[in-house]
Order: sequence, then C-alpha cells, then structure tokens
Amino acid sequence: MQGCTPAWPRGRSAVPQTCPVNGLAGGPNKIATTGLRHMKKSLLTLFALAAMSATALAADIKPAIVYGTGGKFDKSFNEAAYNGAEKFKKETGIAYRDFEPTGDTQGEQALRNFASKGFNPVIAVSFAWTSALQKVAAEYPKTEFVLIDDSLDLPNVRSVKFKENEGSYLAGVMAALASKTGKVGFVGGMDIPLIRKFECGYELGARAANPKIEVFQNMTGTTGAAWNDPVRGGELTKNQIDQGADVVYAAAGATGLGVLQTAADNKKLSIGVDSNQNYLHPGSVLTSVVKRVDLAVYNAFSDAKNGKFTPGTQELGLKEDGVGVAMDDNNKPLVTPEIKAAVDKAKADIVAGTVKVHDYTADNACPKS
Repeated sequence: MQGCTPAWPRGRSAVPQTCPVNGLAGGPNKIATTGLRHMKKSLLTLFALAAMSATALAADIKPAIVYGTGGKFDKSFNEAAYNGAEKFKKETGIAYRDFEPTGDTQGEQALRNFASKGFNPVIAVSFAWTSALQKVAAEYPKTEFVLIDDSLDLPNVRSVKFKENEGSYLAGVMAALASKTGKVGFVGGMDIPLIRKFECGYELGARAANPKIEVFQNMTGTTGAAWNDPVRGGELTKNQIDQGADVVYAAAGATGLGVLQTAADNKKLSIGVDSNQNYLHPGSVLTSVVKRVDLAVYNAFSDAKNGKFTPGTQELGLKEDGVGVAMDDNNKPLVTPEIKAAVDKAKADIVAGTVKVHDYTADNACPKS
C-alpha cells in the first residue's frame, strides 16, 4: 500500500485528514475519535435518563391530610392546613386527598386507609390523632407522616409544634391596651393543656401591659365537639361581656366564629386565632393570633416531593415566624401607635430572650406574678 500525505481542508482549522490504514478510512485516530463520541453519547443518554428518573421519583408522591374534627372550612386551624395544601397543589400541579373526621374515632381509620393505599406523606392535623398515628406509623414504616400540635419519637414521623404562648402574649398586650373597662375575656375550645397554653400566654401579656387587668376565661367542653359549637361560644362570650369584658379572645376552632360574631353584635372587640380572621368582622376583630399550620403542611409536602423529608420535632415560635399577630387594613383603625409600639417591643424582647413566656404545658400551671 502506497503512503499518502495528510491534507488540511482548505480554509479550515480542523484536524488533518488521516490516511487509510489496513483498509479502514481514517485509521486508528478516527476509530478512537468515533469510539469516544459513542461513549460520550452513551454517557449523556445515561445522565439524561438518570435525571428523568430522579425527577419522576421526586414528583411521585401522593399527599394526604386528615383534619381535626372542627371541619376543613373552620376559618381557623383546619383551614390553615387546607390553605397550605392548596398552595402546594397550585405551585406543583400535584393533587392531594383529604378527609374530615366527624368524630374522635375516625382519625385512626382515615390514617390507616391513606397509608394502605400508598399515600405519602400523610398529615395528621391534630393532637387528637397522636395515639392513632403512633399505631399506624409503626404499621407502615416506609410511609412518611406528619403530626401537627403534638410530638412522636418515631423514625418516619415529623412532629410540628408551635409556641402559641408567645403569639397569645402579644394578643394579651393588645387586649389590655385596647380595653376601656380593664376587663378582658378568653373562650377556649376543648379543655386541654394546649388550649390552657393559649390562655396563659394571653393572660401574662395582658398583665404585663396592665397589672390590674381582670381576665375571664371559659372552656367550651371536654370532647372534640367543643371545636364546632359556635352557639355555645357565643353564649360564653355574652356572659363575659355582661361581666364587663370588652375584648374577648377565642381559641376554639369553629366555635370561635360564635365568639367573634357575638362580640361584633355587642359592639365589643374580639381576637381570632390560627388563621387571620380580621376580615370576618372588620373594625371589630382587634387582631388574630396566627399559627402557621399552612407553612407546616406546605413544607412537609415540598420536602417529600424533593426527597428532603426529615423526621423529628420542630417547634415554631415568634423567632421562626411560626406564630404572630395579624396586622392588616381590617384592624388598622383599632391598632393605635401605642399598641403597635408595645407589641413590637414585646416581640423583640421575646425573640431576644429577655422576656420568656411561660409554657403552661411544661407544668400545667400559669404563674400569677
């Protein structure tokens, strides 16, 4: 075979053409180049498939929620959870399933039903489902669960709790400064330590702003029905108003709707809870103690979608923006510069740690001084 001289293509700065070797055009250089190209193409294909697979796995979730017994649209606690789920659905296009128990015995059945059908993560929106979730989570160790308002030490459960005492403290400061009678009220839902935690924080804040303040308090009941009895909430509020209360704080789920309505009907002020309820009676609701249940739900769904779900307990307070008091156009006329300044200072002091708001659930007691 005669030798040949490699030729550069005219006008190009390319690699010179190679001579045929052993009957193969391009010789060993071209073979090596072709092999590298095939290898690179194969690797790129594998990377693409891996990326597609990872994306599919990340998005392959079936979220579900089991609400508390107060109903999904209670304009308070449960509805905050619903809003978080709706935000996730809107942003991702991923649908979720939910269930509204009407009794205390339906929570365990609903949790087990969702887990058995492959839903993941599954969120239990109430301390009432703690014992139920403890059983179901053990039965379905590969399912990710979230418990809101209580904690479980299980490897597949994320517990989210809130420092309701801190948000309620700010509401107490506002109530005491807004009161003209020196008497304020509190209507709780189910009589449990968690709701006493709201009341204690409220009372401590009110007494910090006015040491002579008088605080009336009533609980609606001792069963789950206490979260959905607005008529009884209204009756308790009227009784407190008759005793001189001119600001009444409701921490009672849907029962609180009766509290807010009765306060408005009697030209008194009220304080909402969990969701921003200022809009329900503009000019009558002094503020709402917002509890970011929506954020807890949204984050849980997002973390599961992105493969970042972690178990353990999270506790969210003022510092973490997990609780707070709502300020908007609906209550702006009611919040004087004095009230605003007092709230800002109290919040700063709590975040800095110079003021520590007692947690009723720590010892089932509320200090009086």
